[in-house]
Amino acid sequence: MTFKDLKLEPPILKALEKQGYSQPTPIQEQAIPILLKGNDLLGVAQTGTGKTAAFGIPILNHLLKEKSSGQGRRKIKALVVTPTRELAIQIAENFTAYSQFTPLRNTVIFGGVKQSKQVASLQQGVDILVATPGRLLDLMNQGYITFRDLKYVVLDEADQMLDMGFIHDVKKIIAKLPPNRQSLFFSATMPKTIVALSQKMLGDFERVTIKPQQATAEKVEQGVYFVSKNNKPKLLIHLLEQRPQDSVLVFSRTKHGANKIVKILDKAKIKSAAIHGNKSQAQRQKALGEFKDGSLKVLVATDIAARGIDVDDLALVINFDLPNVSETYVHRIGRTGRASASGIALSFCMGDERPYLKDIEKLIKQQVPRMGEHPFMEGADVVDGSLNKKPQGRSNNRNRPGNKNSNNRNRNRNKK
Repeated sequence: MTFKDLKLEPPILKALEKQGYSQPTPIQEQAIPILLKGNDLLGVAQTGTGKTAAFGIPILNHLLKEKSSGQGRRKIKALVVTPTRELAIQIAENFTAYSQFTPLRNTVIFGGVKQSKQVASLQQGVDILVATPGRLLDLMNQGYITFRDLKYVVLDEADQMLDMGFIHDVKKIIAKLPPNRQSLFFSATMPKTIVALSQKMLGDFERVTIKPQQATAEKVEQGVYFVSKNNKPKLLIHLLEQRPQDSVLVFSRTKHGANKIVKILDKAKIKSAAIHGNKSQAQRQKALGEFKDGSLKVLVATDIAARGIDVDDLALVINFDLPNVSETYVHRIGRTGRASASGIALSFCMGDERPYLKDIEKLIKQQVPRMGEHPFMEGADVVDGSLNKKPQGRSNNRNRPGNKNSNNRNRNRNKK
């Protein structure tokens, strides 16, 4: 099945094509037809399965069909509630990408920052609101948000809401929603409290269950380096100079971070390119094309932009920043070690990222092997007693930053 088979509106298909998406993921393939019919949905699926598009695309499709001539201020027609600021921003970015050829507008609100800019954005009028529970309830109580015109509501990561203590806020929000609406409810697990909440929120619903991916690709060797923030660029350059012929995908958590990495590598005479949402389609296609044909060896990407990447002989993935959503780690490292090839995934972990590493190891049910000493240990916050000298799987001295055979002979690699 392709997205074209789902008979979506042309502007949405155009946006998906620009993002490099042609085939839906399993949850998208199952959920989108249900939602296009207008039915409520209970989705049991983890982050990283493609569920943002599974609910975002049909909501945009409905809104596009319903769009009036645009008289008067926009009213909130769709609401997405999600537990964390990071997820809220990520979901809003997805909506922006999928709706870029439409007149539809979204905004995101979350706590921890002043509300003035968020209120100003709301007062300009939005079609789609992405929000965390606390800030949403605050602005509702202050009278800045009304749901009189609401038609679609998504509760995302419901079990995480429960874990973070947001469940009472969520119940208050649900109580204030209009009864005539399409409701979408997503949760990775279904404890009794979450089952009860779903029954309160949903009418007649259809259920879609996506089993979690096998936690990590068996063919992928993994390793983690403990390194300070300031030394991350030095360690990256050191590793890349050891592997001048390999295609390497470097992950950054932010667009700004991706651009910064490219500048640092450029100063070290290592040619690279960044792909993320702020790059034009032409820039992204050029970088991807060069990466696939081998003329560009190093590609720096954000998670959203990386979804369109499919390179058969990708030798190495480097997590310059550990992802704050542990399932994203599985997706990142799964980009190497495909087909008959084996691949390597190396992660940089500074002190602030330790909780992310802990969550990743909990998900994959194993400890990511600790790499041995390297030239940039200063300030690395190494607290684990056991440090392994190689990534899981096989001995690979060329991959070890402490390898004394490394020198600067490759410093000019890929320079044009």
